[in-house]
Amino acid sequence: MKKVLFLLFAAIAWVINVKAQNAQIQTARGDHSVIVGVNVVNPMRANLGDQNATLSQLKAAGVQVIRCGITPDGKGIDYAKRAAANGISVQLILSPQYPAGAPSRPYDPKNFPQMWNGHPLSYADPELSKKHYQSLFDQLDKNGIVLAGIELGNEINWAAFNPEFPIPGEGKILSLHDLYNDPEGRQIAKGFLQYLKVLAVLKEVRDQSRLNHQVPIILAGMASAPDGEKLYNNKKEDMVSLPATIGFLQANGLDTLVDAYGIHSYPSAGQPGNPAADAKRAARFASVDIAECRPVGSKSGKPAWITEWGFNNTDQNCPVNDTARTTLVKQMMNIFAKAAAQGRLVGITYFAWNSDPWSKQPTPYSLYRCGGLTPSGREAIRPIKLRR
Repeated sequence: MKKVLFLLFAAIAWVINVKAQNAQIQTARGDHSVIVGVNVVNPMRANLGDQNATLSQLKAAGVQVIRCGITPDGKGIDYAKRAAANGISVQLILSPQYPAGAPSRPYDPKNFPQMWNGHPLSYADPELSKKHYQSLFDQLDKNGIVLAGIELGNEINWAAFNPEFPIPGEGKILSLHDLYNDPEGRQIAKGFLQYLKVLAVLKEVRDQSRLNHQVPIILAGMASAPDGEKLYNNKKEDMVSLPATIGFLQANGLDTLVDAYGIHSYPSAGQPGNPAADAKRAARFASVDIAECRPVGSKSGKPAWITEWGFNNTDQNCPVNDTARTTLVKQMMNIFAKAAAQGRLVGITYFAWNSDPWSKQPTPYSLYRCGGLTPSGREAIRPIKLRR
């Protein structure tokens, strides 16, 4: 009897997941809707009780998509299953795999606290990555789990998340010309080419998946650095501009491998509600963040999926004063709606729902504070409805 009930529940879960998949894939193919979700920060660091509490919060708020990474083992699969049981699909962040002897850039918390350790992208191993992805997708298929999206890497055009960049670097935002001619740029370009090889094997595995063969593949969420602008500080934490990164990857086959460009958008929070400041935010989004993005079905280029966006709220009091951030979020949702109406935006994922489980105080970006969803959080997860 228990076995019969288990099979019945598994079948129901599979049907629910497939329906969710079909709804999501329509977006990637041109349906006039936008996938709206939130980032859940490091869920695998939380204990089981806290994980379930967060999933319950998300369900109560009506969130249906969460962006996060999971461990490629029973615990990670179980988390994705529990999310699905709450009506929530995972927008999965994956990483390339590296051989045991790959060099590693060490973490230097004293001088560069936001520049993380890791392996240079040029050492990523496509074959190791393929085996890793195949094992993961086999487990997803076996357990009836359908993803909302697959995103390979994170901000690979910035020194913080791509150890191909030297620390310190040249102290600039590198251009497309630099990727072909500058010594640092040429080395970073080698990593970009290796990234495409890993992306190709990920697509191959995705295409052969029983349940996830149509799930959108998203280019690693890119830092929205414009050409010709100065770096955000004087510590020589280099970037490659967003147009240079996408342009280089496009020239080497990117558009045959992805369904959307992952972009990270962190607009200025100055003067919320001021018409001039609002206009600058809108102009920056159009001229930088999605300038390289094209409507679904275009001959070249892909639509944007804003896999991270948000505003700080440093108020640590309860109840939190969220007035300014709510104004900013409302404005950005209107900006997103206009881009979506043009077919250039298919998804937005706010950063973030929660604070890191290891954090001792609320993360300034978090939407869930003081035991409840903030006003800005309610605005950030509202559906974007478009006229047909």
